[in-house]
Amino acid sequence: MPNNEETKIDMELYYKRFLALFEEVKKDYPTFVEGFMKFFQATEGPGAIDKKTKELISVALSVKSQCPYCISFHVKNAIAEGATRAEIVESAMVAALMGGGPAVAYMKYVFDACEQFGAK
Repeated sequence: MPNNEETKIDMELYYKRFLALFEEVKKDYPTFVEGFMKFFQATEGPGAIDKKTKELISVALSVKSQCPYCISFHVKNAIAEGATRAEIVESAMVAALMGGGPAVAYMKYVFDACEQFGAK
């Protein structure tokens, strides 16, 4: 049986690849990326719901969507907004409730991201 170190998923790599994807798309489709980023900033920015809560919602939606790139991005952002490991994991559990077994499997990415990005 492999130890925990051998089964860890490199979430920093997912995070970097996700950012690199936007840079690649931006070369040929700058209008798309600019529009998407405006939409992202308008949605994730300050509003009636604080940024930490929005990131926790995004973590849950990332798990439900089974997107490791999104999980890495939103776990890292949630931590930056002050979310704890417990809050992040509970967000993922809500997604598991709604998504069943496949969503539960994607919680592995959440656990690894929490550890690698320093969630307390």
